[in-house]
Order: sequence, then structure tokens, then C-alpha cells
Amino acid sequence: MEWENGLQELDRAECLRLLTLVPIGRIVYTHDALPAVLPVNFSLDQDHAVVFRTSAQSRVALAVDSAVVAFEADWFDEATQSGWSVVVTGCALRVTDRGEQDRLRAVGLRSWVTVPADAFIRIVPELVTGRLLHGHPHGGDDRRAASMADTP
Repeated sequence: MEWENGLQELDRAECLRLLTLVPIGRIVYTHDALPAVLPVNFSLDQDHAVVFRTSAQSRVALAVDSAVVAFEADWFDEATQSGWSVVVTGCALRVTDRGEQDRLRAVGLRSWVTVPADAFIRIVPELVTGRLLHGHPHGGDDRRAASMADTP
């Protein structure tokens, strides 16, 4: 894809591949008519759906079922000012089929929060976009280096 202002657009396949490299992303949803963002550990399912676990009574579980949401994950290297960001947009669905729940449980996806994570949420990827930033091998920002030199 083309470069624009140092950013390269990524195709769907590369975006999905990059999502397998990080354990944490952010779900973006609506709560009380306002945007809400919550970090979650996640996994990609065999159909490339984003899957995470949470309490069935959690704010996010109650707000996202059958709603269109966004999910973002990224990775950055501050030293080289490079990295990537991927956004998945789609409908979030609570997994209710017992067989599907058992299959997802066997994958080993566990919530990092110490509450009963008895609900699986799937985000079906309707729109997948991503950008890659190729930075500079030495940071590329001489002003930042100069200001750091003045820091006690």
C-alpha cells in the first residue's frame, strides 16, 4: 500500500497477522451514550474474530452484545519511533452456544481480572484497517534528544 506522511496502510491479511503478536487490545464501545475504552487481553479465533472473556454482568458485556464496536491493538518502539496500529470494526456478540463456549475455554483464553470471566465476547471483523509507521533508527527527533540532555 502507499505511504502517506510516513505511514503505510496495511492490508487485511497483514493486520490480522499483526493482531496475533500482541496479547492486549482495547475495545471501544458506547456506555451511557458516551464513548468508552477498555483494555482487554484477547485472542483471534479461527475465523479471525476477536475474542475476549469478561464477567457476564460487567459493564462491557452488557453494553456490547449485538452492538457495533471497534477494537484496537498496537505495538510501538519508542527508540526507533516505529510501530503499527490495527483497528477491527464489527458487531460484538456474546457467545451463548455451550459447545462454542467449551471450545473457547479449551483455547485457554482467560481474563486477567480476578472476577468470574464467564462470558465470551466475539467481535466479527467487518472492517479491518491498519497502519505501519517506519521510524528512524536513532529516534529521528533531535529536539527530543536535546531536551533530554537538559533534564536533571
